[in-house]
Amino acid sequence: QVQLVESGGGLAQSGGSLRLSCVASKIPFSVSLMAWYRQAPGKQRELVASITRGGTTNYVDSVQGRFSISRDDSKKTVYLQMNSLLPEDTAAYYCHAPQFDLWGQGTQVTVSS
Repeated sequence: QVQLVESGGGLAQSGGSLRLSCVASKIPFSVSLMAWYRQAPGKQRELVASITRGGTTNYVDSVQGRFSISRDDSKKTVYLQMNSLLPEDTAAYYCHAPQFDLWGQGTQVTVSS
């Protein structure tokens, strides 16, 4: 079954860190653009970060310098390292493979002040 499975969400304090992982199956991962999105209650889903197959990264301004996206093609996994977390980072985080219109089920991140 073609799917993306996220893990690593949870509860963190403001200023803390979490690392999200997304494992892909049955897609040509090494050639895939991969991205992380998030959606807070009552808000639209927004792009947080993306990484090309060549490793070029892009971030939304609000996480620049705090979050880092990376990938391990041998493990078909994309990561989102989140440091200096803020309460406004609280959201459900989704892994996305745009070329295949594929979404993960989401993992919740909650940051307490």
